[in-house]
Amino acid sequence: MYAFTFERPATQADAVKLAQAGGKLLAGGQTLLASMKLRLASPEQLVHLGAIKELAGVRKDGDSLVIGAMTRHADVASNADVQAMIPALAALAEGIGDKQVRAMGTIGGSLANNDPAADYPAAVLALGATVITTQREISADDYFQGMFATALEDGELITAVRFPKPKRAAYMKFRQPASLFALIGVFVADTAGGPRVAVTGGGNGVFRHSAMEAALAKSFTADALAGVATDADQLNGDLHGSAAYRANLVGVMAQRAVAKALG
Repeated sequence: MYAFTFERPATQADAVKLAQAGGKLLAGGQTLLASMKLRLASPEQLVHLGAIKELAGVRKDGDSLVIGAMTRHADVASNADVQAMIPALAALAEGIGDKQVRAMGTIGGSLANNDPAADYPAAVLALGATVITTQREISADDYFQGMFATALEDGELITAVRFPKPKRAAYMKFRQPASLFALIGVFVADTAGGPRVAVTGGGNGVFRHSAMEAALAKSFTADALAGVATDADQLNGDLHGSAAYRANLVGVMAQRAVAKALG
C-alpha cells in the first residue's frame, strides 16, 4: 500500500463535498481495495460511505422496492420484502461471489463500478430499474454506457435503486469458477412494459437482447427462445471461453431463466 487520507463522512452532503474535491468513494471495497493493493489505483483520499445511515436499507414504495446504495449483498438476499416482491433479485444477490464478498459488497458499489461481468447490472437493466443519485434519477437504459462506464458525473453519488415489481422474473448464470463472476448471466423479466432480457459477462458491458425480448413477447416460454441466435461477433472471448461458446451460453441460460421464472 501507500500513503492516503481516509475520510468517513456522516452525511450525504459531506460525502458529495469530498467527492467533488477529488476524493475517491469507497463502498464495500471489493474492487477498489484489491486494485489499490495491485497498484492499479492510487487515490490520495478515500471517502468511505459506511457511516451514512440513510444509504442502507430496503423499503417498499407502492409496487416498487427502493434499495439503498450501501445495502450489502447479504442483506438484499435475506430481506423479506425482496424475497416476497422480487425473489429473482434476492436469489441473484445470494449468488454473488462468496460469503465474504456478500458480507461486504454493496449494490451501489457494484453499479458504480459496472464490471462487465457483474450480476446486479443485469437485474437493474432487465427489471427497468431507476438509479437514484444525489443529483437526479437515471433510467437503467440510460445508466449503463459500456465497460466500467456509467452516466454518473464526477461527484455524483448513487443513493438508492428503485425496482418495479415484475410479473415474473429469474436470473441464471454460468460462473467463471475462479472469480465466481458470470461467464454469462441472463436476467429475464416479464414487466408491465413487456419482456426484458439483460445479458452480462459476454460483452463490453451489460446489454439487452432485443431478439429474445421480441420472441418472449409472442410467447413467454423457454421454447420460444430455442431458435433465437446471439451474434458471437458482439461478444468477447478469452481463456475461459470463446465468443462462440459465450453466444451459445446466452441461449442456454436464457431458456433456463424463463423456465425458472415460470416455476
